[in-house]
Amino acid sequence: MSSGLIDVHAHLLPDFYVQQATAAGHAHPDGMGGWPQWSVRSHLDVMDRNGIETAMLSMSSPGVHFGDDKTARLLARRVNEYAAELTRDHPGRFGNFVSLPLPDVDGSLEEIAFAFDELGADGVALLTHTQGVYLGDQHLDPVFAELDRRRAVVFLHPTSPVCWERSALGRPRPMIEYIFDTARTLTDLVMAGVLTRHPNMRVIVPHCGGAIPVLTDRINEFMRLFVPSENAPALDAVQQLQGLYYDMAGTAFPRQVPALLSLVDADRVLFGSDYCWTPPPLVDAHIAAIDAAESPVEGTTWRSLTTANARRLFPATAR
Repeated sequence: MSSGLIDVHAHLLPDFYVQQATAAGHAHPDGMGGWPQWSVRSHLDVMDRNGIETAMLSMSSPGVHFGDDKTARLLARRVNEYAAELTRDHPGRFGNFVSLPLPDVDGSLEEIAFAFDELGADGVALLTHTQGVYLGDQHLDPVFAELDRRRAVVFLHPTSPVCWERSALGRPRPMIEYIFDTARTLTDLVMAGVLTRHPNMRVIVPHCGGAIPVLTDRINEFMRLFVPSENAPALDAVQQLQGLYYDMAGTAFPRQVPALLSLVDADRVLFGSDYCWTPPPLVDAHIAAIDAAESPVEGTTWRSLTTANARRLFPATAR
């Protein structure tokens, strides 16, 4: 059995999506200079050079909802069908985390059914919020109930927070705003009890959990103080967050992974490249740092460890 990396944090960026997002006002998405270049061939080249066997493709920020539900449904369907076609055309190389037209609940339920029943989706990708609706919002509970029923893998991805015009201070939002919006929506999920009500979802948190490893005890303490006992989730914040998976996308070493391992066991850690939003030279450098780091589990490398963890989530990758 191959021990090639399984990349759970990898992005596609088809031309039709870039054109539609740009027309919707996202010429400089999340404060970046522009859209990165992406093609199937360039993605496979990065994978082959770095020993990545399979990449689970997802759409990054700003997602598919630009303000109109009908347009978002159509764009989600087009993106999802395109990614499914790539998966079929390149067996074993690509998987598919589908996009949903949230906060449109009815449209999202329809897309979940189509994605899993017709497209054979590997999971769904959810932004930390859409149109200001964060993931702990009660409005979204039917979506989480359906994902729970299907025992779906749910990949979280950050976007610019609702307050970015003031908080980002003119700097690109992926630098730190993404990190804190991940913490914001995870805190919302935890305190609202979404994760304990829907325990069959397998949730992947990006970027080593961002700020979450160092905030968990603080969140836990506040939850005990401010969530009434009759509304308290079945598990405390530490227990809930320890039950999630975390990818290593970004600057995993030397500091982020050690912080993450203070929260979760090594069997909860997955590999992520963040290509194509992370340029190829940085993808190469990040993977070199992972290869140079000592695994916390004797007899393994970070490659073999994260691949084994991913195969438990995605048994089809073992074929």
